[in-house]
Amino acid sequence: MVYVSPLAVAAVLALAANVDAFLAPSSSSRNGNSKLNMADVVLPETASDILWTPSWKTGARDEDVGPLGKYCEDLYSVVRRPSRTVTCGPIKFGSDHPIVRQTMATTDTANVDASIEQIIRCADEGFDLVRITVQGKREANAAAAIREGLFKRGYDIPLCADMHFQPKVAQLVADAVEKIRINPGNFADGRKDFEDKVYESEDDYVKEREYLVEAMLPLVRKCKELNRCMRIGTNHGSLSSRVLSYYGDTPRGMVESAIEFADICRSQDYHNFVFSMKASNPLVMVQSYRLLASEMYRLDWDYPLHLGVTEAGEGEDGRMKSAVGIGTLLADGLGDTVRVSLTEDPEFEFTPCNRLSEMAEGRLAATNEGAAARQKAVKSYVDTRDIFAYARRHGTLPEKKESEAVDVGLFLNDNGSVISTISPAMLSEGNAPYLYKELGFKTAVGMPFKDIATSDSVFMRTLPAADDKAGRTSLRRMMEVGTGVIVPAEELESNPLENAVALVSLAEAVKSDGKLPEGAIRLAVEIDGTEDDETIAKVKDLDPVMVFVSIDPALSQLHASRRVFEIFKSNDILTPAIHHYKTDASESNELALELGTKVGSLLTDGNGDGILIEQVGADVNFSVDFLRNAGFSLLQGCRMRNTKTEFVSCPSCGRTLFDLQETTANIQEATGHLPGVTVAVMGCIVNGPGEMADADFGYVGTLPGKVDLYYGKEVVRKSIPNEEAVDSLVDLIKSYGMWKEKEEEEAEAEEVAVVA
Repeated sequence: MVYVSPLAVAAVLALAANVDAFLAPSSSSRNGNSKLNMADVVLPETASDILWTPSWKTGARDEDVGPLGKYCEDLYSVVRRPSRTVTCGPIKFGSDHPIVRQTMATTDTANVDASIEQIIRCADEGFDLVRITVQGKREANAAAAIREGLFKRGYDIPLCADMHFQPKVAQLVADAVEKIRINPGNFADGRKDFEDKVYESEDDYVKEREYLVEAMLPLVRKCKELNRCMRIGTNHGSLSSRVLSYYGDTPRGMVESAIEFADICRSQDYHNFVFSMKASNPLVMVQSYRLLASEMYRLDWDYPLHLGVTEAGEGEDGRMKSAVGIGTLLADGLGDTVRVSLTEDPEFEFTPCNRLSEMAEGRLAATNEGAAARQKAVKSYVDTRDIFAYARRHGTLPEKKESEAVDVGLFLNDNGSVISTISPAMLSEGNAPYLYKELGFKTAVGMPFKDIATSDSVFMRTLPAADDKAGRTSLRRMMEVGTGVIVPAEELESNPLENAVALVSLAEAVKSDGKLPEGAIRLAVEIDGTEDDETIAKVKDLDPVMVFVSIDPALSQLHASRRVFEIFKSNDILTPAIHHYKTDASESNELALELGTKVGSLLTDGNGDGILIEQVGADVNFSVDFLRNAGFSLLQGCRMRNTKTEFVSCPSCGRTLFDLQETTANIQEATGHLPGVTVAVMGCIVNGPGEMADADFGYVGTLPGKVDLYYGKEVVRKSIPNEEAVDSLVDLIKSYGMWKEKEEEEAEAEEVAVVA
């Protein structure tokens, strides 16, 4: 055979596509769909042989393929991004196939029997694929035994080997499993020193590609030979020191890292791979996937996307954070396979994973007539969002007028507001102390005072009767400390309340020129998305204290809301906008997924200043306290308002060096009362140090029975015995002046109970 240079290969492909051989490679060569017989062509062997994607940093990519454009198939309806079919044993990824639901085993892979049993439980639950960790040759051999054992039990569910640091082991395990996940950040470059490297030029940076090619080529060739699938899985927490130094800890760095590895795959005419862009911060995750999708559009690539928020945590918070990231992308038609990473047994990941997939399928215009009708019913608008950078729309807080008895500026919070729905019965003399606690107030001698996570305002569809002294007194006490009371105007007309905020539909407010009922202090308007542009623009003249965005069920909530915010932007309307979310959910995890998907998908674009959750239907399934906390969790998950300790905890796997669920629970119990503090709990070193970038303190397993503690990215205490590590973490937090004694809050809670 004869060696052919990559430029010659590109020219041959271009000629095969009937275009000028001296132009850039055609779309047929870019997307890997060329049918040209390459049997006599020697494929690239070294980095200098590979036809790399033109540089983004120098501007060469813009010159070669044009500027970045769209990131999804359609901005105004939900259409799945077209992606090629990638085969993984009996399953297929891609837009022509259902969304693949997957999880990761938490057993020690070397324990073959335990791994087989857990994988069978996952398969029986409904998962399509299970990933296992492979640290070395022992685990690679175990993976072969697991695969054989599953076949003998009648299970053909494909397995994915999770590879870090070990290129040769990856080649070995490719004989046994259907898919290999490689992490560009540490597959060939596992250095986590965070030392800045100085690259004088682009040439200096690309010179180091040689060792990437040396590590990757043998695996790519083996996967191609065996028809194995691969995931190029970039992780925000484990970018290589090389990429960090050149691109920074950014979505752009994540994307460029993945493109380099894809170029190596493509140089071998191997296209059976998918991408992922995971991060523990949903905003970083969303931005990274959108950027990658946009790059693939302009490069004419069509590889499937694996979606996930890494280290999401557990319970409702973990589900909500996952839904914010995954749901936002699925709502725009991005994503072909999903994994919800929870610090729980893998079987429990199925329900949220499956529900997010079902929600996505239910939004597709092509297969759901109702969804298509709702999307089509939204009035036309021009979507001008900058999807490559996060910029939150900050509503301007109202200012107190000299004539007003209460400070309306306290009715909302600049970092995002939570409004709670309450009823008159909750305000009775016997119930009021409990209501104060449910709303997050501190109390002293029975009087409420706002705290860090107190509801900013309350919403009441009906008021206590005028002669209900106890109910009216309870409301007055909350109003005196800056709590807004928002009431429909028709209720205030018949049952006035001094200093209440009157809620009126925008149409009615325009018709009445914003006239207030007797006693009302300010106006709030409700927009349902059916209004024309001119009517919505009149919000500016009405000058309400806030706007409720409460989309008509006949419209697509996502697209109608985006339209409202576009009209606000074009008319320079800075009124705070509260998402009024009505739900009949009966289960807490379902509510978390709904909020993350339907409201989080708007907040990730910076559109919204708060949340009001209202239960509708005959049954009241959630307490005021639960819904208040859900609202604050949503705001915190969207990186708006931090009101409690933020935990970044990995979901556990075979590399985990301690009982992650028990340890996480112990750390949450010890440190969960520290608003503004972020604690990362990592079972091993793979992603740990990198994810410290999003955390104040880190708790990372390094050796069996030993833990390292971090402050930011710096290891400050090493090899602490597990049994001492939680106490040592508390001591570390104290040493940096970020500790508050838990007993203070407990005493406050006891005081409420005594008053009651």
